[in-house]
Amino acid sequence: MQKFCYFVLVFSVSSLVFGHLKCHRPKHTTLSSIVEHGYPAEYHRVITGDGNIVVVFRIPYSPKLHNMNAKRPIVLLQHGLMSSSDTWIASGPNNALAYLLADAGFDVWIGNTRGNVYSRKAKKPSWKFSWHEIGYIDMAAIIDYALWKNGQKQRSLHYVGHSQGTTVFFVLMSLRPQYNEKIKTAHMLAPVAIMKNINSKCLRCIAYVCRPGSLMNYLLSDEASITWKLELIMKFLKKYDCPLLANIFHEKDMNKTANNIAIRHFPSGGSNNQILHYLFNIRSVERIKSETHLWYSDADTFTPVVDVLTLARRLPKSILHRMPDPKWSHSAFTVHMQVRRFVNDPIIAIMKRYEQKKPKKHIMRNIRYIL
Repeated sequence: MQKFCYFVLVFSVSSLVFGHLKCHRPKHTTLSSIVEHGYPAEYHRVITGDGNIVVVFRIPYSPKLHNMNAKRPIVLLQHGLMSSSDTWIASGPNNALAYLLADAGFDVWIGNTRGNVYSRKAKKPSWKFSWHEIGYIDMAAIIDYALWKNGQKQRSLHYVGHSQGTTVFFVLMSLRPQYNEKIKTAHMLAPVAIMKNINSKCLRCIAYVCRPGSLMNYLLSDEASITWKLELIMKFLKKYDCPLLANIFHEKDMNKTANNIAIRHFPSGGSNNQILHYLFNIRSVERIKSETHLWYSDADTFTPVVDVLTLARRLPKSILHRMPDPKWSHSAFTVHMQVRRFVNDPIIAIMKRYEQKKPKKHIMRNIRYIL
């Protein structure tokens, strides 16, 4: 552990020296991958309220349904920490949520966070942001843009987030509660809002070394998390057999093709503040009024079960979905061999049921446990 703490120090210093090196886009982008599989794909640049430009990809309709003129409910997919839109297409047309949603008749929007490989442009470039700005500013802009661009006068959409993609949702809905009216159903895969019971020694070491007011916190703040530095950390964790890495990319029971794609595109860059900000918990989740589904597992190092259950009790309307596999890891929600059976198909079924019934005017507190 002392070696790891020393490594964090070296990493921090490198942030000051090499913090603004360019992070290149992957050769196979989300757009090109979608097109290669025969699906229509669109590239959109969304300008946020503070002048940043985030890239969003879209699968407007299904080539199997030819439903370009039919009403297509909107779904927004948002990736996790240091990841990108590639997360949602890595498993291919037969398993990836983005394709399955399109084939189920939805208008699919796939977001990217500011600072990753797709969203590096801004009127005033700055790395002084975290998931707070991504949620409060960027997600609001993307939601409004998708509702407008859809052209069918829809007032609300379905939302699916993984890891940090859940955090930014909680931020937006709790701090700008008016956006609850724009959400039909929300699906939080590995929800990260409360982090009080994490047992990982690696994470606890990072939290201590980078605590607010520390030298490490000062050195890392407001700097870019460059891809090569994050890759260096990955190699270090693998060398010392850190269970933290195994929980991110657990090879057993993973779709090998999807897992290789995920590893090749991870990390996709961002700001160090996105990591440092996780030292704090999200407050005021009681303001989130939308139907919120929490998908969690027993083996997820980043989202301990007790924290998920605490979150569920605080949310006005939450529905719990527990993964049956006791070894289901943090990244398994997007690349597991059985992700379609246990996650994607059930999510689509929930969305379809919502579309077939009229939303209730009054939202009652209702926590259900689905095992």
